[in-house]
Amino acid sequence: MSSFDTHLLIVDDDERIRMLLQKFLMRQNFLVTAARDAAHARRILAGLDFDLIVMDVMMPGEDGISLCRSLRETHTTPILLLTAKGETDNRIEGLEAGADDYLAKPFEPKELLLRINAILRRVPEVAADQATPKILALGPIRYDMERGEMWQGADLVRLTATEMQLMKIFSAQPGQAISRSQLVEDLGRDRGQGQERAVDVQITRLRRKIEENPKQPRYLQTVRGTGYMLAPD
Repeated sequence: MSSFDTHLLIVDDDERIRMLLQKFLMRQNFLVTAARDAAHARRILAGLDFDLIVMDVMMPGEDGISLCRSLRETHTTPILLLTAKGETDNRIEGLEAGADDYLAKPFEPKELLLRINAILRRVPEVAADQATPKILALGPIRYDMERGEMWQGADLVRLTATEMQLMKIFSAQPGQAISRSQLVEDLGRDRGQGQERAVDVQITRLRRKIEENPKQPRYLQTVRGTGYMLAPD
């Protein structure tokens, strides 16, 4: 399994850590989706399959160990737990809940990467004809996350390079608002209002390819005061 084919879910209530992990792992060519807490993770997992879940233990509301134990009732997805607690008893509790590995904070990103790759090597390869396609439905539009392709029926929807980048960013974080400044950064552009306005133009063009009525978008929504969000079916 190559990193290009691997979709990770990061669950952490600390926004700074969540964004740092997401950026680092995306630079390693993983597909990465982020959830801010257990409830958010459950909503995402209801619609998407993942190859591995990296989950913080200490979260408000439902903690990582409780979520891990619950997921083990229905999911076989590997789980790597992160926590500030490094004591043996806490590690054992996490492993007894069904976690595949346990990494205590603080840690080096390289160590996290090594742990992730070690877990993935232990997961048996799924035959190509049995693999679950990572497809997002946007009404009559289908977006293939692995191939970066958009289809309407049997017709391929042609996307520009920037539109392809935007879809990769949005599809990795469905249902999550992304600020214009963050989109500028993820696109590798210099910061500034001019670039943010350029993103607005690209969003308008992308909506014409996704939405039945681009002026009243259903799937690529504007989140007032924040930015944009992809809301698949």
